[in-house]
Amino acid sequence: MMAKKKATRPVKKKVAKKASSKKTAAAKKSPVAKQASAKKTTPDQRLTAIDKELVDLLNRRVEVFLEKVAQAESPRKAVFDVQDDIKLWSLLESSSKGPMDAEELKAIFRPLLNAGRQRVRNDRVAYLGPAYSFTHLAAINRFGESADLVPVSTIATVFEEVNRGHVDFGLVPIENSTDGRIVDTLDMFTRLPLRICGEVQLHVHHNLLARCDRSEITEIYSKPQALSQCRDWLAKNLSHARLIEVTSTSTAAQLARDKPGAAAVASQQAASQYGIQIVADCIEDNRNNITRFAIIGDAIADATGHDRTAILLQIPHQPGSLSDALQIFKRCKVNLTWIESFPLRSPEVGYLFFLDFEGHVSDAKIKKTLKELEKMADRLEILGSYPRSEPLN
Repeated sequence: MMAKKKATRPVKKKVAKKASSKKTAAAKKSPVAKQASAKKTTPDQRLTAIDKELVDLLNRRVEVFLEKVAQAESPRKAVFDVQDDIKLWSLLESSSKGPMDAEELKAIFRPLLNAGRQRVRNDRVAYLGPAYSFTHLAAINRFGESADLVPVSTIATVFEEVNRGHVDFGLVPIENSTDGRIVDTLDMFTRLPLRICGEVQLHVHHNLLARCDRSEITEIYSKPQALSQCRDWLAKNLSHARLIEVTSTSTAAQLARDKPGAAAVASQQAASQYGIQIVADCIEDNRNNITRFAIIGDAIADATGHDRTAILLQIPHQPGSLSDALQIFKRCKVNLTWIESFPLRSPEVGYLFFLDFEGHVSDAKIKKTLKELEKMADRLEILGSYPRSEPLN
């Protein structure tokens, strides 16, 4: 008895159907098909679709950032990892093909970075106030508007708030490209054991604010540094007006708002905040007027390969001591970028030097430099190693 043969099903039509479906899928994915489809939609419809996609991507970025922080050995350190910022800025500069430039993209990404950080912890930061001073603007640029920004009246108070643990960080001006060192800041480093954790460099643009015409201005208010940075412009254009020093540019803006015939030298943001018109913009004498701000705390940042180190150095008060110290930097091939001197408080005789140079304390040549300096120093304190920043507008 013969076994029955199993019936076979025809497969030709099915194969043909699969092939047909593959061609259809390929057609759907082709750029030509996408372009043809895009032409059928209006610009408004395409903008809406892009906006929806951006919302999804922005939320996904924050979610992945929070995932990274949760998996880190030190979540607090991961939240404030400057390396992340450096990598992102480099990516923006190398990837953007226009029409937006890198600075415009950075202005968009800064609030995005801060949105992620604030979902982990709300940094409490003391700064030299009041609100809408240039130090406040630097704090917003570094920590974001959602951070707990605490204005205080003096640089010394910023240091004291950090030292007492009332805030996580402090922000103070340390150097200006026109006026040089900020004495009060450097003096506080000699008094309290705090470190520089980072820096913010800000292009400082001064504006003349008033509620009257320029011809009616009789008094100009601002902090001493701001008036100094605009001295030539003011002498040339408003020589008849009396210059009056106040504690901050924000205080000056309030006076210009309330007092007839008064003007202020202050920021564009102060003009907006206090409802005063800008009579003349960018009146600073140096168009590349940059103030460097120090972020102070209790830790040394990790090396990035693009760092700066600051130290306090006291050497014997005798001929040749400073020359010998500077020769160490030359022998070790370390670029010394800044040096300031302060007389020691009586009854001591001599000077304390504030030195700033390129490199990180973990670098081999910086270790060698510090070891050589220690041999001749009466006092050597490392104030911090931290990433160098680019000036912000």
